Amino acid sequence: MQHVVTRPDPPFEAMGGALRVHMVPAAQDNLSWLAECTQTGEVAVVDGPSSEPVLAYAQVHGLHLRAVFNTHTHGDHIGVNHGLARSGKLGTLRVVGAAAVAAEVPGLTEPVGEGDEVRLGAVTGEAMLTEGHIDGHISLVFGDVLFCGDTLFTAGCGRVFSGPPSKMFDSLLRLAALDGETRVCCAHEYTQDNLRFAWSVEPDNEALADRIRRVWAVRSEGRSAVPSTIEEERATNPFLRPGSPTLIAKVSEATGRALPTPLDVFTATRALKDRGFYRRIPDADLPL
Repeated sequence: MQHVVTRPDPPFEAMGGALRVHMVPAAQDNLSWLAECTQTGEVAVVDGPSSEPVLAYAQVHGLHLRAVFNTHTHGDHIGVNHGLARSGKLGTLRVVGAAAVAAEVPGLTEPVGEGDEVRLGAVTGEAMLTEGHIDGHISLVFGDVLFCGDTLFTAGCGRVFSGPPSKMFDSLLRLAALDGETRVCCAHEYTQDNLRFAWSVEPDNEALADRIRRVWAVRSEGRSAVPSTIEEERATNPFLRPGSPTLIAKVSEATGRALPTPLDVFTATRALKDRGFYRRIPDADLPL
């Protein structure tokens, strides 16, 4: 099946040029990321359902894979580890993953937790424990780039599997507190679906209307709307906007619940999205 992104954008530079970030589409909507230290040439792959597209991209672009960074242990994120193991390559690589679930990360060599440093050549990032989607989920911050797996998505967030909702909400708020220019490199291209839901609960948000128009134009060309920025997420992502009066009113009406606290708003908003009714909204009802 063809990937939803048919025209990936070229790599972008971060950390003042010290890091180069490459997008590698995989499976149907997964996004693997290759982080390249521009000084040493060392490259780490962040997540992925399989190794084939990552290795093919690296070969074409002359990149030298030295590490695997896993945000969490769902199969479409550690599949790259299994693929590298089958080809005999995993044992030669550093594998960075959550200490909290160390036994579940294939080939783990560097278990990390909240606040731990993660190095890649001459650059250093930081691990954040961002649980809620699944226990042991970590996000990695390298200067002005965030690799957030399935915790924060462009215009959305991951499902709350391990939970509880309070843990997921806390993780999202901590990510939302990062510098606004931080680019959000999540692990799936779900942007249009997420924006359709966002519009269903906050249809008076002009920043959201503008984002919908821009994203529909980008996606019509086969390009990806990932990465976004933290500033953009704070302005348009319903899971980061529990104080929006319109969102509170819409979600309360749809769920039949009073929502007295921000956590109540988040929990009800996530449950409402899980019901999927917003997918019936046609493009004609969007601000296109």
